[in-house]
Amino acid sequence: MADDKKDKKAAKDTKKAGAAKKEAKAKKPAAKKAPAKKAAKKPAAKKETAAKGKDKKAEAKGKKESKKASKAKKEPAKKAAKKEPAPPPVVKASARYVRIAPRKARLIADQVRGMHIESARALLQFSPRGAAHPIHKLINSAAANAENNHDLIGDEMRVASITVDEGPTLRRFRPRAMGRATPINKRTSHIRVALTPVED
Repeated sequence: MADDKKDKKAAKDTKKAGAAKKEAKAKKPAAKKAPAKKAAKKPAAKKETAAKGKDKKAEAKGKKESKKASKAKKEPAKKAAKKEPAPPPVVKASARYVRIAPRKARLIADQVRGMHIESARALLQFSPRGAAHPIHKLINSAAANAENNHDLIGDEMRVASITVDEGPTLRRFRPRAMGRATPINKRTSHIRVALTPVED
């Protein structure tokens, strides 16, 4: 009896094992079919990426064309800016190593700066200061430069700028009592003048 029961259990176990194998075989094709579906999905994804790439290229081309159009618009503005009238010419003259102290020359230069050339000449002609004479000569020289070098009218100019810089100092000594010597500084100046035509 025990042997019969064992045989029946073994038969049941073999049947169960066979059923389990059949189920596994039935499941395996389903598992194999799933990658096929994935493979079917991949080309669609590739198509989407290709479409996105084309859209990006089209956008880049559109941006380049818009930049070219904006540059084309800006160029006429630059040309229009170039057509503006040229600034008035500036006529310069300079006197170097003038034997007068810069502090004294600046007092006259400040009076003359910005004046019309005729009124500046009148002021310098009747000024009692020593620096008036070299500055008067320098303004006349600048007016002559305007006439000869730039074809301008010398009497229709304005003193645009006048500067007085310090030049080298000549050092001298004066003998004093008890064998002493006191220094004497003889200062020099560099004067520059710039004239421009008077605006109508």
